Amino acid sequence: MLRIALFLATNVAVLVLISIVFRLLGIDSLLSESGGIDMGALLVLAAIIGFSGSLISLFLSKTLAKHGMGVRIIEQPTTAFEQWLMETVARQSERAGIQMPEVGIFDSPDPNAFATGWNRNDALVAVSTGLLRHMGQSEVEAVVGHEISHVANGDMVTLALIQGVVNTFVVFLARIIGHFVDRVLLKNEQGYGVGYFVTTIVAEIMLSILATMVVMWFSRYREFRADAGGARLTSRAQMASALRALQRIHEPQDLPAGEFAAFGISGKISQGFMALFRSHPPLEKRIAALEQNPL
Repeated sequence: MLRIALFLATNVAVLVLISIVFRLLGIDSLLSESGGIDMGALLVLAAIIGFSGSLISLFLSKTLAKHGMGVRIIEQPTTAFEQWLMETVARQSERAGIQMPEVGIFDSPDPNAFATGWNRNDALVAVSTGLLRHMGQSEVEAVVGHEISHVANGDMVTLALIQGVVNTFVVFLARIIGHFVDRVLLKNEQGYGVGYFVTTIVAEIMLSILATMVVMWFSRYREFRADAGGARLTSRAQMASALRALQRIHEPQDLPAGEFAAFGISGKISQGFMALFRSHPPLEKRIAALEQNPL
């Protein structure tokens, strides 16, 4: 959840900024011709805005994660644990066929871990101090394997591409809706009025909510693959033990919905509609998939 939250927040910020700049420059108005709308030009504009947001978020992901989470990069190990962690990441990276990521630790009472980076050979893997307190060494090793699998699977790159596609449709459809309101409902015949801009902003927000469901579905799907990858890099028993440790830590208590936990697990979230916005599948489903499916 940490890497997803940082990525989505940056994407939205960049998307809004680019949209505002384009409106101030009058580029939106150039799409209107004789009361109609140039669909081809609009699609190109939407793709530029949409993919700019996702790609900039991707390239900034590691830097933002370091500063946003206060990650301390391990340059030279100073403790036995740091030495073990570096050796574990190095060994698993070699087995996964990627260059060794940067390794860091950040201060958080909750058991957290994340991996991010713009490509599989320039990544960052970080664990929280809470993870080290709540889990044994073999479980931490499985957590690291899970994150290394995210990197090896290219999940951040694929996420950026999917986000770029959904951003494009959000920008495209929002402007179609804004054009309809401005021309058909408000009967504005020259340029675009305030109604267009207000409607476009509101439509972008509403459509972005729907787009987030698509991104979260992808995130949930990739978690199963990362679990399987973590089991291959360690063992099925170790990966399952790490997931069960999360159950012991979190399921007995109701945590705030926005609180981060290891692998992005938060407290109990209501089923139904809100489940569509979960970045990770329920723990019991992940454990069942890990135990039932061949690696």
